[in-house]
Amino acid sequence: MERREFGKMLALGAAAGLALPGVSPRAITQTPYDIASMGNVHLLHMTDAHAQLMPMYYREPSENIGIHGARDRSPHLVGKALLERYQIASDTRHAHAYTYLDYHAAAIEYGQVGGFAHLATLIKQIKANRSDALLLDGGDLWQGSATALWTQGQDMVDASKLLGIDVMTGHWEFTLGAERVQAIINNDLAGHTAFLAQNIRDKDFGDPVFPGHVIRELNGVPVAIIGQAFPYTPVANPAYLVEGWSFGIRERELQKKIDAVRSDGAQVVVLLSHNGADTDLKLASRVSGLDAILGGHTHDAIPRAVEVKNSGGMTLVTNAGSNGKFLGVLDFDVRGGRIKNWSYQLLPVFSDLLTPDPDMSALITDIRAPYADKLGEVLATTDELLYRRGNFNGSFDQLLCNALRDELNAEIAFSPGFRWGTTLLPGSNITLEDLMAQVAITYPAVTVNEMTGEALKYVLEDVADNLFNPDPYYQQGGDMVRVGGLHYSIAPTAVAGQRIGNLSLKGRPLEAGKSYKVAGWASVHRVEGEPIWEVVARWLRSQKVVGNLTVEQPEVNGLVNNLGFVR
Repeated sequence: MERREFGKMLALGAAAGLALPGVSPRAITQTPYDIASMGNVHLLHMTDAHAQLMPMYYREPSENIGIHGARDRSPHLVGKALLERYQIASDTRHAHAYTYLDYHAAAIEYGQVGGFAHLATLIKQIKANRSDALLLDGGDLWQGSATALWTQGQDMVDASKLLGIDVMTGHWEFTLGAERVQAIINNDLAGHTAFLAQNIRDKDFGDPVFPGHVIRELNGVPVAIIGQAFPYTPVANPAYLVEGWSFGIRERELQKKIDAVRSDGAQVVVLLSHNGADTDLKLASRVSGLDAILGGHTHDAIPRAVEVKNSGGMTLVTNAGSNGKFLGVLDFDVRGGRIKNWSYQLLPVFSDLLTPDPDMSALITDIRAPYADKLGEVLATTDELLYRRGNFNGSFDQLLCNALRDELNAEIAFSPGFRWGTTLLPGSNITLEDLMAQVAITYPAVTVNEMTGEALKYVLEDVADNLFNPDPYYQQGGDMVRVGGLHYSIAPTAVAGQRIGNLSLKGRPLEAGKSYKVAGWASVHRVEGEPIWEVVARWLRSQKVVGNLTVEQPEVNGLVNNLGFVR
């Protein structure tokens, strides 16, 4: 019997109240969401939704490499190593949520994840026994889908208000441009959602661009939420979109902010961060007075909060995955002005276990209605599992590179190492909506340039240092740039400038002084060109079926028994 059929049998049997072989009645009647409330301060956390209003599939990475101090610790654990570290049983819903293992079969059995209508139901259920609970969003909320691009984020703003997000910070939001971001905050979010970023300043006078914190009283306990936007937005994304704003980690300013809110009476202080997990872990060890960091940016689903010691005691560090696939629940028991106990749970959002909220469903239907025909256009079908997430390459990234090379007659293609992007199962149609979930950005121009072999190596070395610099404060972007047509080797633990080697094209070594035709997209500079989705859509229509896709991975050296790397 196939897993899909077995899953249907279980569902039918459970509905009939039958005790099925190997399945306890408790397993049938309870869901992962029957969690007890603890204490008097309750924070719900989501992050990196990337504008995914609908349920979808999202494959977790088989490559999330940690080196030096980050080796073999959260979040740099994948597959079986992650399950063993967190004592998660294999071949279960939770194993599927946290890993790539047996992904296709498990996805068929357990169904899709996320969806704002399903998330709304879960939030209401969790809030039902948690009075005064705050819902926090860690950023990357308004970008990542066709409708978010076409409405300049308005679809997500409306959905997030209905969802009840109380506080948020940002990153990809800023790619809508400073003027649009300010308009949303001043008009749409006023009275609904506090947009916080203590680390963004005006370049002229150093004044804060956004409020740095809010203090909310929860069941009589003053709780301070401090916002930390992505520190390297003008590096990872076009600086001209946030012209006049200065970003950074601003560790000293953060410490002053923590001290100030403590002086103002805050008994619980939390950082709502879009730094990325490794940066948050370092930051937690260097500042004092933070009770927790609710983190985002790196899309890491960390099952349990990490306890980080510092001069002031201990800070909890969490990261709540991406795409609306997880909801973090942090409870504090505060008595006499001090935290006596705490509890943290990260809940996977399994769409088939949650009845969609009718109000959110109606809003999503209204949002999508004007674009329904366009979104549903079938460009091709796939015989492959198409996914993105991973340090080096994914099959959807390979598809983009193949399309660029074919359509632009280029020898080599570069595609950015974005972490967002949904997954398609074999046998699925590839619709325009599916394509846009990989490429929907405000700077989509495709380019073709002549680059020397020396320049190509320099680019790869620079991106590799962004990803594998041993100091998290110097990790300024996403995953490794995706490369089509060009083979190379990489040694993540080597020093900067010496990680990349063995560059070759069609089996021949790359020549340092020779020029090669290179196609790419998503330049952070002002460039003109056809939007990436038009190029790839044209290619998909001509292909009709995507099959026999060879994912071009680099040769990776020096990672013996690394728990964040599986090939």
